[in-house]
Amino acid sequence: MLSKNQIKFIKRLGQKKYRLAEGYFVVEGVKTINELLQSHFELHQLYTTESFNIDAKTENLISEADLKRISFLKTPNKALAVFNIPKPNQVDCEGLIVALDDVRDPGNLGTIIRLCDWFGIKDLVCSKQTVDCYNPKVLQATMGSISRVNVSYLDLSSFLNKAQLSIFGAFMDGDNVYQAALPDKGILVMGNEANGISKTIEAEINKRIAIPRFGNIQVTESLNVATATAILLSEFRRTQ
Repeated sequence: MLSKNQIKFIKRLGQKKYRLAEGYFVVEGVKTINELLQSHFELHQLYTTESFNIDAKTENLISEADLKRISFLKTPNKALAVFNIPKPNQVDCEGLIVALDDVRDPGNLGTIIRLCDWFGIKDLVCSKQTVDCYNPKVLQATMGSISRVNVSYLDLSSFLNKAQLSIFGAFMDGDNVYQAALPDKGILVMGNEANGISKTIEAEINKRIAIPRFGNIQVTESLNVATATAILLSEFRRTQ
């Protein structure tokens, strides 16, 4: 049976300030936990209704009732694990990088991390205002891809200013991406869900690209940022 202190500790990790203070994050679901166990992430404690047959010092067999007490999901999925937050690796500027300017929705960030994994993007650079990648909802959406993408939070304007790469920004009035010359190295900047790319970051961008609309009645304001990221990454990879 879980103690009150254990429950309190785990539930506090749902908040960014406590994750940063404690240095841990929570992930749920057998598939995602198994992926992280096979990665560079270091397990702190595992709470499960069915044994993973790992080190007894870190595995805690609990009841479904206890799992519900610590879970962040409406329907818990057999296991919850607490991992150490690793230090991010240095950004590798030799390939294609995705940069996010103030993306706030956890589902969008999680999906973009998964897209980076799918399209072979090693580095995802985020502004400090972008939602935390260790948010439980973000991790759920990554489906384990968090273990294969290096996510860095930094001063995005300064990073772009110093980067010796072509910087592409997604805009409604940019050049048609299907007609653009796209390199295998560069930075693709995606903006906030409501406001797009900020003026500060826009000043660092030297190539504006857009996904054209094809509908007869062109009244749709914009695409979801994760959907737009998928289309643009597909086009970058297709032209290589």
